[in-house]
Amino acid sequence: MSGWDASAQAWIDVQGADGDFGRVHVLDAPMLALVDELAPASVLDVGCGEGRFCRMLAARGMATCGIDPTTALIDRARALHPDGDYRVEPAGAMTVGQYDLVVCYLSLIDMPDLGAALARIVAAIRPGGHLLIANLTAFNTAAVHLGWVKPLIGEPSFPIDHYLEERPRRTAWRGIDITNHHRPLKSYMQALLGHGLVLTHFDEPPATGGPADKRDRYNRVPNFHIMLWRKP
Repeated sequence: MSGWDASAQAWIDVQGADGDFGRVHVLDAPMLALVDELAPASVLDVGCGEGRFCRMLAARGMATCGIDPTTALIDRARALHPDGDYRVEPAGAMTVGQYDLVVCYLSLIDMPDLGAALARIVAAIRPGGHLLIANLTAFNTAAVHLGWVKPLIGEPSFPIDHYLEERPRRTAWRGIDITNHHRPLKSYMQALLGHGLVLTHFDEPPATGGPADKRDRYNRVPNFHIMLWRKP
């Protein structure tokens, strides 16, 4: 089990009204800039959680649908955005060829069967549409001890190991206890290229705000990358 059902309320509490450091100070601005450039008429957010990104896009006048398998998160999304379209559905439950843009905002790492999920996600995109992905970097998910190691003497380091070995990865913080999945970058790239998608944008955005010490720490070992793919 992923742990999301038991962790839903803690996740809602951690996100608060604005979102966490990575979303607010790293990912939101470049993600929104890409969406604004595309100006899609219809957007599907796969793994929308409590609906935060859907609300941001709806505020820009875009028609959005958010799906997530965790009932408590969808309940929260509906409470915060009563006029929104939020559905308790897994990644495989999508209408073929319906959307100009599908967004996976830090959700692919939670999907145990990447191949099956991507097959349905790509099928949901109309020809000429796009898939926008924000994901944890593979060196982040391959980290030993889930992060930084502070020796008694010398500089902190961020060791990684077994990078090429795909595996589930349990992570816990602030009452959240979930299992997501480490995959090397090639697993994502090969799967997406295998569906005939065309990569049009790739970035590892730096943190541009927040406390200086946290920003500098993030920029030493960035957690996230962004990819934009076009469906021919």
